[in-house]
Amino acid sequence: MDLSSGSKEYRAFFVNGWLVLFIYLLAFAAGWLFVFLFVFSSALLAGALAILIVALPLIGLHGFVILQPNIATVLTFFGSYAGSIKTPGFFWCNPLCARRKISLRVHNFDTAKLKVNDQSGNPVEVAAVIAWRVRDTARATFDVSDFDSFVAIQSESALRQVVSTRHYDGDEQGANSLRGDLEAVSSLLRESIQKHVELAGIEVIEAKIAHLAYAPEIASAMLRRQQAAAVVAARVQIVHGAVSMVQMALEELARGNTVSFNDRDRVQLVTNLMTVLVSDSEAQPVLPMSHAEGGKP
Repeated sequence: MDLSSGSKEYRAFFVNGWLVLFIYLLAFAAGWLFVFLFVFSSALLAGALAILIVALPLIGLHGFVILQPNIATVLTFFGSYAGSIKTPGFFWCNPLCARRKISLRVHNFDTAKLKVNDQSGNPVEVAAVIAWRVRDTARATFDVSDFDSFVAIQSESALRQVVSTRHYDGDEQGANSLRGDLEAVSSLLRESIQKHVELAGIEVIEAKIAHLAYAPEIASAMLRRQQAAAVVAARVQIVHGAVSMVQMALEELARGNTVSFNDRDRVQLVTNLMTVLVSDSEAQPVLPMSHAEGGKP
């Protein structure tokens, strides 16, 4: 997007309003003095001066400006940009200039819940909270028709763009995740929105994901997939721990010469230990009973 042809903000001409007000009061006093001279002496020059001195300050009263902190005013002189005033206080500027006040304070808004396909093609619902403020009053006034609406529309466009380049849960390596890497997503979203609204002289302070979920039509299926993945991960950890415990038990028994095992006994012991350690329910040990020679069981 070419921004070189956009309007550029510069400081307007203005003076201290209290000083001009004092001069205007003196002019009013002088004007009424000439009025009295005209009434009592009937001097045409005194009458003309009285009208001129009284009329000019009345016209100039439109030039007084009162600005609160973080409020700016944009001046236009017969359709041409005449500068901006961003300093809080009481001022006087060209009374023939039209003025438009613009807030420089931080604005917050929530985007609507958007349905967007992530990089895997899964539909997700997403919404964001955007904090922004006007940085260049000239661009915000003259380069877009309504900068509030412009920011809202461009923010939704940037949000769609960011979400479509990432996976909800990450790819096969767990990278490019929307759900697991919200800080990186927020930073990328802020940069993307800043590029979209640069034309309007807007500064994006913060952009964060406020809502993120699978779309209702696939939410139940994705929940079952997540549950299955969690069960598999838990089983892997249980088996890994059980194998480590069996190996440790065999090493301890062999080190102390407590019991000697042949290969068949070792396989039986490993089988029983793995059954006890991996089973979901409590396992009951079964002890083999030997039979006496020639006896009955």
